[in-house]
Amino acid sequence: MKMQNKNKSIFSLLPLVLMAPSVILLIFVFVLPFLRVIYGGLFREGRLSFHGFKTVADFYLGDIFYTIFISAASLFFTLLIAILIGAFLRLHKSRWIAFLFKIPLFIPYVVVGHAMRTFLAPHGTMNSFLSVLGLINLDNPPSLAYSSAGIMIALIWKNMAFALLLIMAPFQVIGDSYLQAAQNAGAGFFRLIKDVLVPMSRSSILVSGIMIFTSMMGSFSIPMMMGSGDGPKMLMIDLYYRITYQNDIATANALGMISFLLSLGAAWFYVRKVVNNE
Repeated sequence: MKMQNKNKSIFSLLPLVLMAPSVILLIFVFVLPFLRVIYGGLFREGRLSFHGFKTVADFYLGDIFYTIFISAASLFFTLLIAILIGAFLRLHKSRWIAFLFKIPLFIPYVVVGHAMRTFLAPHGTMNSFLSVLGLINLDNPPSLAYSSAGIMIALIWKNMAFALLLIMAPFQVIGDSYLQAAQNAGAGFFRLIKDVLVPMSRSSILVSGIMIFTSMMGSFSIPMMMGSGDGPKMLMIDLYYRITYQNDIATANALGMISFLLSLGAAWFYVRKVVNNE
């Protein structure tokens, strides 16, 4: 009897032992650095100070709204494209199309930024092709590179594969009987998406949107390579310049805290969805 109780106690500790490496890694990689950021943002020479936040309010409010806009707009088009492609693949299975749209998953952000900058540049690949068709004049070519549109296109292309992967899973779970019943009632492709696929996958789409939004909020490589030197910038670029060129750690910490708070609500919603299994 004592041996059984001892074995039960050992097995009851097994989950804690298995969780320990992940928890320790989380503490050292995320929790402690974040606490240090909070301290650096709120204290200066050991005293409570809001100097960093005052600098943010004076110079970076426009960049905060710009970052939210770029992330939200990019997310909207990313989910829209992913839902359309996911619905097509659900109704008309094609391994080749599914494979092609998964390629961006394996391409680093730096490579995407460089490739998009080359593709969208004034004398880049896209304009060269359009000039051959006689649609534009290369003496005065339009350019999407180094602009908000260029940043959004690069973010959409990079994150579309991840969104498609997350959306395809709930689409595949939906039974064929629901789709066939809707089709028998006269529903076309877009009605199937609107009335069957999206409503039955709403929670998964919301969770995928939250994960992609927080990732876009923290993007650095693509905005750095695709953004212009003038005008508003995304927060990670501001943070980089504050640390690298001005050595202003207090303002950089304040920017980091604001970025975290902007993502906190979305992250909380994601955790609630996962815990409640909604």
